[in-house]
Amino acid sequence: MPLWLADIETRVEALAARLKRDGHRLATAESCTGGLIAAACTSLAGSSAWFERGFVTYSNEAKAESLGVDAALIAAHGAVSEPVARAMAAGALAHAHADWAVAVTGIAGPGGGSAEKPVGTVWLAWAGPDGLLDAERRLFAGNREAVRLATLAAALQGLLQRIRP
Repeated sequence: MPLWLADIETRVEALAARLKRDGHRLATAESCTGGLIAAACTSLAGSSAWFERGFVTYSNEAKAESLGVDAALIAAHGAVSEPVARAMAAGALAHAHADWAVAVTGIAGPGGGSAEKPVGTVWLAWAGPDGLLDAERRLFAGNREAVRLATLAAALQGLLQRIRP
């Protein structure tokens, strides 16, 4: 098994243990990862006890229709932005029976970047109990696969940092 895959598996196992302990469930809202976070979570046997659903909202229309992200917000800030990532996470919670949500939106490349938002720019957001709604901008290096895998790892790590050990 590749080292990165073992690291992801370890993070998912730790996440599963915390969510099950608390009786909580997780929803994902993914753009640039195209479902990788949901796939990593559901690769663990028994994930139905804590994984509620995943939204793959690659297009702006999907973000609006599936997650309730205001189209005006996307028009004003762009799909790859803090306000949109936060709205995606909040929308995942609002449209799922979950206690926690993680959302990612970014530019995985090889094209699509700009001086303001270069390839590798990713916004991650986490929503949870008691109104928690955090977001973080990251800039990942490497090719498309590397950016997507780094986003997957960062999304899981962000959940682990926010859910008490």
